[in-house]
Amino acid sequence: MPALHIEDLPEKEKLRMEVEQLRKEVKLQRQQVSKCSEEIKNYIEERSGEDPLVKGIPEDKNPFKEKGSCIIS
Repeated sequence: MPALHIEDLPEKEKLRMEVEQLRKEVKLQRQQVSKCSEEIKNYIEERSGEDPLVKGIPEDKNPFKEKGSCIIS
């Protein structure tokens, strides 16, 4: 299926697509940023002990640990 380029569409089709998108967006449930940011902060803090980027990976379980050294002679 060829890619759809919006600039290739007639103006009427562009407006129809925009109205469709706005209809979808108006149905979305919205929340205050202050409430959402507090929930996200709490979620992150609760799981930070399990996060390998924060806690680190034990050497014996690290899949990226070098298995051996490379010797060039």
